[in-house]
Amino acid sequence: MPPLLHARPPADLDEQRTVRRLAASRHAPADWILRARIVVRSWEGQRASQIAQGLGCHPKTVRQWLHRFNAQGVEGLGDRPRPGRPRRLDETQRGQVI
Repeated sequence: MPPLLHARPPADLDEQRTVRRLAASRHAPADWILRARIVVRSWEGQRASQIAQGLGCHPKTVRQWLHRFNAQGVEGLGDRPRPGRPRRLDETQRGQVI
């Protein structure tokens, strides 16, 4: 059984306000909203398995994002830069070529 993992307490009031606002948002990117909800539910005392079941994701995903939040704070909830060369054509140009 994996060890119990919880999100660290908020560093300050601004961080707590930012994460809670993001978790309740309807217009932010969906991945950021999900990750913020994971942190908020952890602050409320839920375990990783309960959070995963409530949000419809895998417990390993929940643990991954809790680790990232604990290490990097709110910035850790975002995606990391993708490796490799950026695409030369965007989706519109690609559709025209095809």
